[in-house]
Amino acid sequence: MLGSGAVFLEGTVTTVALPAIARDFGLGISGLQWVMNGYLLTLGALMLLGGALGDRFSRPRVFAVGLSGFAAASLACAIAPNLPLLVVARVVQGAAGALVVPNSLAILETAFRGEGRGAAIGQWAAWSGVSTALGPLFGGWIVDAASWRLVFVSVIPFALGAAAIASMSVRHGGERGSKSTEVDYPGAALVTLGLAGVVGALIAGPVIGFTEPTVMVAYTAGLLFLVAFFVVEQRSSHPLLPLGVFRSREFSGVNATTLLMYAALSGLFFLLMLQLQTVLGYSALTAGASLLPINVLLLVVSPVAGRVAHRIGARAPMVAGSLVAASGTLLFARVQPGSRYLTGALPAAVVFGLGLACFVAPLTSVALGALGDRHAGLASGVNNAVARLAGLMATAALPLAAGLSGTHTLARANLSAGFARAMFITAGLCAAGSVIAFFTAPGSESRRQSRRE
Repeated sequence: MLGSGAVFLEGTVTTVALPAIARDFGLGISGLQWVMNGYLLTLGALMLLGGALGDRFSRPRVFAVGLSGFAAASLACAIAPNLPLLVVARVVQGAAGALVVPNSLAILETAFRGEGRGAAIGQWAAWSGVSTALGPLFGGWIVDAASWRLVFVSVIPFALGAAAIASMSVRHGGERGSKSTEVDYPGAALVTLGLAGVVGALIAGPVIGFTEPTVMVAYTAGLLFLVAFFVVEQRSSHPLLPLGVFRSREFSGVNATTLLMYAALSGLFFLLMLQLQTVLGYSALTAGASLLPINVLLLVVSPVAGRVAHRIGARAPMVAGSLVAASGTLLFARVQPGSRYLTGALPAAVVFGLGLACFVAPLTSVALGALGDRHAGLASGVNNAVARLAGLMATAALPLAAGLSGTHTLARANLSAGFARAMFITAGLCAAGSVIAFFTAPGSESRRQSRRE
């Protein structure tokens, strides 16, 4: 929890620092998209590779190496003198995080059984969710008190602490890898290059024009790399992503739901911090503190939701949670100039937080169990990769869909109008997630059948 929490914290702690980074480097929306997506690109694209390396070389060992690299890259982010070097450091930071997250859940999965596993996953989901949502508060305090650069320094002690604990496990004969496990390095390279081309075109297109040769080449090359990735995976004897796992309706459904819900979550956090600070004039600390209700609800409700899903099936809490979250995003659309916290942001945060807390733990349990215990590591890697890639695509595409991409400055009027449009889009994503969960998530009848077996 400590290690994966550091990675998830870094994913959101940066959002509250975005206005300060924009002021220092003279950035608009497109520049800030690079800051966020440099990290999310490698974190999402290399997640499956990180899980495969854990199977090959032992999960605690890869976990510790990833955390050490994450700490070093975080320091590089803190001292970056310009946007290009900051983006490069963020790319390395995401690659290191990709070694951490899938192995943290896979280690957890092998340490617990039965209802204890459901409770443990609930705790992991709760603290991971809290670390994700706590980022804006923690980062806001640091930005106001010192500098956005210390936002990156702040996660280093957590990463190194978790690395030390994992290294102790390795020294005392902890879980060992399998020498016979092969690693699909070509697949990892193809999916990373493919996503980089597509996302880069989505970010650069509104700035320089989608018909510019550079953008068209990047987009076309990205699509070709992604097609090549699926061809390689289909023919590989040790694929990074075994395509056959998607024959499971439950597994395909839970990952489709993850894609939609985490796209909504990432898009909300990315734009809300800009809206609160740039348009409403909140300080960085106040903007982060405005989301405290989400933290509290995730911490309190997620373990309960995990136990409920274990007893009655995940369908009901997932459907209800995603619909409640959709209502919360619609309420966020009302956070406009002149709105007060008690009547604007607070009700939205409470409703959205309640929906998210009902949703996350059941979703995680279904994702891990859909392929059985034997493939828990693969299931964890795929689901985490989908969640991070959802954030990547949302950060690249949501501003474009809301009419915000390509702006060179954070103009208050444009940002405010685009924010409202973006919240309606995120509400639609949550509602679509509830539909998929209704038809694919296991319900009470599945729980009764599993008990009989």
